[in-house]
Amino acid sequence: MPNDEHVVMLARRAAAWNEWRADRDETPDLSRAGLRGLDLSGFDLSRTDLRGADLRGTNLSAANLSGAHLDGANLFKAVLDRADLAGAFLYGAQFLNCAQLVVTRNWQSAFRDDALACGAAIPDRQLS
Repeated sequence: MPNDEHVVMLARRAAAWNEWRADRDETPDLSRAGLRGLDLSGFDLSRTDLRGADLRGTNLSAANLSGAHLDGANLFKAVLDRADLAGAFLYGAQFLNCAQLVVTRNWQSAFRDDALACGAAIPDRQLS
């Protein structure tokens, strides 16, 4: 279940969230959170636990998702333009497709299912 404090912090916009993240050495837990349709553009979501999160229609443009765990997240119609996916975990992400991936940054280094090769090598599977 998501950490309620972390979910509330999302409502304070990117600048406040990013400052909050910079002041803490903790991994936000947004696993299984209902984030459908939110504007999370520019948010630092690096290393965030987003496993099983509902991200349908969520704007993640220019978000830092490096090292984030998006395993099993629902990304139907999510906007990922210029999002940083370096080392992100995308195994079993629902409705994620190559068109969404290729507009991101560093997608080639994301850990993903074979169906999401999208013309690039897939990194060796790592334990999450």
